Amino acid sequence: MTGRLVQDVGDLVRRGRPFALATVVWRRAPSSGKVGDKAVITPDGGVTGWLGGACAQPTVVRTALESLTDGRPRLLSLGTTLEHDRPGVDRVPMACTSEGAMEVYVEPMLPAPLLVVIGRSPAVEVLVGMAGHLGWRTTVVDDGGSAVDHPGADRVVPTLDLRDLPVDGGTFVVVATQGHYDEPALEHALATPAGYIGLIASAKRAATVFEWLRERDASDEALARVHAPAGMDLGPVQHEEIAVAILAQLVALRASGAVVAPVAVAVAADDVDPVCGMTVEVAAAHNTTGHDGVTYYFCAAGCLRAFTADPQSFLQPT
Repeated sequence: MTGRLVQDVGDLVRRGRPFALATVVWRRAPSSGKVGDKAVITPDGGVTGWLGGACAQPTVVRTALESLTDGRPRLLSLGTTLEHDRPGVDRVPMACTSEGAMEVYVEPMLPAPLLVVIGRSPAVEVLVGMAGHLGWRTTVVDDGGSAVDHPGADRVVPTLDLRDLPVDGGTFVVVATQGHYDEPALEHALATPAGYIGLIASAKRAATVFEWLRERDASDEALARVHAPAGMDLGPVQHEEIAVAILAQLVALRASGAVVAPVAVAVAADDVDPVCGMTVEVAAAHNTTGHDGVTYYFCAAGCLRAFTADPQSFLQPT
C-alpha cells in the first residue's frame, strides 16, 4: 500500500469507521489494474487508491458497498472470458474495447464492537480486559473516575452523559454500578440506540430499578430492552465469573447477528448500458446520448459509439 492509503486506513480504524479494502489479486494484460493494486472504498462511495479503468472501478465500488451491507467478502472476476468462471467467484462480464481481465478481492472492514461499561468493580475490570483481548473497543463510564482507575480501558468517561460516545445498534452497554447509582445509569443507557443493554443485579434488585424508571415515565417497551440479570445464568458466582458470563452472552448475540451495527451506504441511481449490459452509475456517467426522448448511459466511449451507429440493433428485444 502507498503511504497515503496506509494513512487513510489507519485513520478510519482509529475513528471506528467502516470501509472496504479492494485488492487486485490476478490480471491479464492489457488490464490497467496491476496485481497488488489496492483501493479503500467508504460507505459514501468514495475511493482512495487505484483499481482500474472506467469499467472496472464502478463495478468494484458497487460490490464494496454490498459487502459493507452484509459483511460478506467477495471475489470478483472482471473480463470477457469464462476462464475464471468457478464457484465462489462473482463473475462480471465486460464488453469494453480492452481485452484485459482481472480478479479483485473485496473485503469489508467493519469496526470492532464497542463495549461501554458503567461503574467500578472487579467485574468491570475483568469484562473490559477480556473484551480487549477479543479486539473490541472498550469505554468505561465512571462517575468521578479516571484512566488511572481503569488502565485496561481504551477510554474512560467521568460522566453518565453518553451522548458524545459513538453508540449505535452494534454497541453493548453494561451497567455495573453495583447498586451505587443503577437507576440513573440505566436511564442514560436507555437514552442511547445501543443494541444491548445489560444490568448486573439480582432479579429483585432489577425489579426495584425498573419501578424507579417507570415512575420517571419509562415505558415497558424501553425496559424490555434491558437484560437483567445480565449475562448467561451460571448460578452463584464471583464477580470475575460474572464478567465471563456477560461476555459469553455478548459474543453469542453478536455471532447470531442479533446485535450488529447496520452500515448506511450510498444508494446511487443506476442504469444498464444497452450495448454491453454493464450497470452504469447515472450521476458519474460521462458517456450518454438521447434517442427517441430517452437518455441512455454507457460505461465507455466504445459502447456509446456502437450505439450511436445503430441504436435499433441494441434496443430490439433478443
